[in-house]
Amino acid sequence: MVAQLDSQSRDTLVYPDSDGQPMAENTQQFRWITVIQGNLDWIFAQDPQVLVVGDLLWYPVEGDNKTRQAPDVMVVFGVPKGDRGSYMQWREGNIAPQVVFEILSPGNRLTEMLKKQMFYDRYGVEEYYIYDPDRHDLTALIRGATPTARLEAVEDLNGWVSPRLGIRFELTDTNLHLFQPNGQPFLTYVELGQQFTIERTRAEQERARADRLADRLRELGIDPDALSTDG
Repeated sequence: MVAQLDSQSRDTLVYPDSDGQPMAENTQQFRWITVIQGNLDWIFAQDPQVLVVGDLLWYPVEGDNKTRQAPDVMVVFGVPKGDRGSYMQWREGNIAPQVVFEILSPGNRLTEMLKKQMFYDRYGVEEYYIYDPDRHDLTALIRGATPTARLEAVEDLNGWVSPRLGIRFELTDTNLHLFQPNGQPFLTYVELGQQFTIERTRAEQERARADRLADRLRELGIDPDALSTDG
């Protein structure tokens, strides 16, 4: 009878989709969150079994709606893409997020960050990255290969390549630069839009040049379509 009541209690337990906390405390923190989430989503866009999300509540334990965290960005390998109100691990093949990012703001406290580290360590995160944009300080904690391994700090992060993501970190005195596995830098939405505009303009110019050349060939009595077919 007790087991049946416990089962009914788990079935009716509510797991809120929001913890009432803002996604970011300032524009710089928000920009970093969206840049990391957006670029990682782009990198894994063609893999239907990689989920990249930002500010999503993760519940690792069924029947416990108090144990939870909402990483600024988290990546889960082995689960399908798609919208979720929260990440309830027992409904996702019991797969824990392998990679999480936290972007610090002035409001973050040491106690809070230690609690997050303990949470991620306990519930199976493999790579945990913490970036403080105000101090240009990057911390990475990586789990070893043994079953009892804990998250351990990486000593030298300049040029570090994420084992799971394949992205590269370059840390200077003034900024953090991230690079995709193909060597392309992470871009903001504005930079992506500017790049798209440049490429579109270049394509339009090439097309206009080709049209002018075709018109000139026709003036000379040469069929450009025939030339392209012969080629």
